[in-house]
Amino acid sequence: MNTYLIFRTDKIGDFLLSTILINSIKRNDPNSHITIVSSKKNYDYIKSFKFINEVILLENSLLSKFKLINKLRSTKYDFIILHDLKKRSFIISSFLKYKVKVNPNKNPDIPYIDIIKEILSELNFDFIDSDLNTLKNRDYNNLVNYTNDDFILFHFDEKWIYREYISEYTNIEPTKNNLILFINLILTTSNKKLIISTGVNCPKILNDIIDDNLDSRVKIYKKLDFIDLENLISKCKLLISCHGSVSHVAAANQVKQIDIIEQKKVDFYSKWTTHFRNYLPIFRKNFSDLSKEIIQLL
Repeated sequence: MNTYLIFRTDKIGDFLLSTILINSIKRNDPNSHITIVSSKKNYDYIKSFKFINEVILLENSLLSKFKLINKLRSTKYDFIILHDLKKRSFIISSFLKYKVKVNPNKNPDIPYIDIIKEILSELNFDFIDSDLNTLKNRDYNNLVNYTNDDFILFHFDEKWIYREYISEYTNIEPTKNNLILFINLILTTSNKKLIISTGVNCPKILNDIIDDNLDSRVKIYKKLDFIDLENLISKCKLLISCHGSVSHVAAANQVKQIDIIEQKKVDFYSKWTTHFRNYLPIFRKNFSDLSKEIIQLL
């Protein structure tokens, strides 16, 4: 049995990229034992994956790092993979026992999926398209069944709100009236139900429209646990969102998505999305024009 230690000490979206690598390792080496070193931000989520054998939390304090090194040194790993490209991971790994350490390509022009393929090649493994289906065996049986009807999911998080996101990015924040009009146009154009989800912080404008007698075909779920959100994305007919971890969930499930990105950063986004399926990226612009473009794509 080969043992793999993979460092992924960042966010959920970053980890979802690593699931492609892990999925491929498990296919090529079915008896592998995989341990992930995680951050607080992705620890609980990573633990929900059955194909991962162990998850170890990396905390920020110096003492916790020493404890982690001591814990990890008890095992000699066959492979250590520094998939998060973090300096702290490199330093910690230098104290560990291993046969092979893989340092992924740091070339900023290479798509991440190609970096994964390079890692697999270094492990003498192949890559096949089905490795992208990383969420195919997820268990949602104990989660809320939000609806059995066809629905569109509109993920309305802080990235839509100008003063709560990157100030250099194009302002796409809607007025209350614009948002209500957009919701109604989705309903009439698609003839499907609409679920609106939020991030950790629910935008105030969404709270403002909840009491405005919205159409009964609209449901709003605020501050969902990410696994609940993953469940919703897996069942929707279309995801409308600004690029983030939800985009990776849609791609893994081959769910059609309209992904709103900043035109000035298109090369950055393309690094993350080269492998996406059913993917429609559009550029951030004033909400009136943006909403019209989205409606045309329904």
